[in-house]
Amino acid sequence: MSKFGELIDTHIPVLLDFYAESDEACKEMHPVLRDVAAALGDSARVIKIDVDKNKELAEALRVKGLPTLMIYKDGEMKWRQSGEQDAETLIGLINEYV
Repeated sequence: MSKFGELIDTHIPVLLDFYAESDEACKEMHPVLRDVAAALGDSARVIKIDVDKNKELAEALRVKGLPTLMIYKDGEMKWRQSGEQDAETLIGLINEYV
């Protein structure tokens, strides 16, 4: 969990994508997240977290539905939602915290 703290305790926004390889909706989010990362460049980070490999973290954050997306800045959760999102919406949300 200390690694997680290091990931989210930054001055730039961090978009976390909790996903599972077996989930179709998660697979559909891969290109969307690539577009978001490309559009934001160095002003934000996009990090994908496989819930099957990080069960303890997913349980601690009460991740139930997939994909679950969260935005953190300075170690604090700013936004969270389960389900698919489009790139434009995510970029707009993240830009609020840049």
